[in-house]
Amino acid sequence: MKRVENKVILVTGGAMGMGRSHSELLAAQGAWVFVADVNAAEGQATVDSIRKNGGKADFLQLDVTQEAQWNAALAQITERAGRLDVLVNNAGILILKPMQDTTNDEWDRVFDVNVRGLFIGTRAAVPLMQKAGGGTIVNMGSMSGIASNIPQNQVAYNSSKAAVHMMTKSLASEFAAQNIRVNAIAPGYIDTDMSRGGIASPEWGPIWRNMTPMDRVGQPDEIAAATLFLASPASSYITGEVLVADGGYTTR
Repeated sequence: MKRVENKVILVTGGAMGMGRSHSELLAAQGAWVFVADVNAAEGQATVDSIRKNGGKADFLQLDVTQEAQWNAALAQITERAGRLDVLVNNAGILILKPMQDTTNDEWDRVFDVNVRGLFIGTRAAVPLMQKAGGGTIVNMGSMSGIASNIPQNQVAYNSSKAAVHMMTKSLASEFAAQNIRVNAIAPGYIDTDMSRGGIASPEWGPIWRNMTPMDRVGQPDEIAAATLFLASPASSYITGEVLVADGGYTTR
């Protein structure tokens, strides 16, 4: 059985990395996926790939920090599909710098994308779910919101993901009575463009793997599977949770 068959799903940052894996798996499971991203070329390439494999998908231009673009994207979804069942807040950025070298603008940029973008997008999407009688939101947190990574310094990113985790719990409590579930996933090190440099680093890579009990990095499709679970009826009694998928990193 296709667990999200006929669901209308919006995936932010859906063009590349984990976002592309989310988009492809959800579409393969029968959803109509709206791939939203600032990168139009990569976003359309993801949509074309989904369609080639028999899935249903459309591209939406979206900078998650811009409220007007959120409103326009949701208006397009409403016009084409008539509803929104699932929102996957996947878009995020990372700045690798110690605190003393992190500028105010860099701090603000990380929080604008990772926290404020998630907030304004969710605020815009919730009325569509309320109108439909319910919905599901899946936020992309990180193990970095639970444990401080080493040896690299990334104070802005870590802080932003901790904020995502608490926002998830707060919104889950606020909207549970309206049949809107809100959960998050906290991935560990995943083989994407964001992490690939560190994985290949002779200094960082061995430390990352040694601190991970499973002794390897994760693959994007492994996180997509967790997204599918939280987006589907299989998790119907779960809300306010942060599902950690880190190969055991945070157990040490």
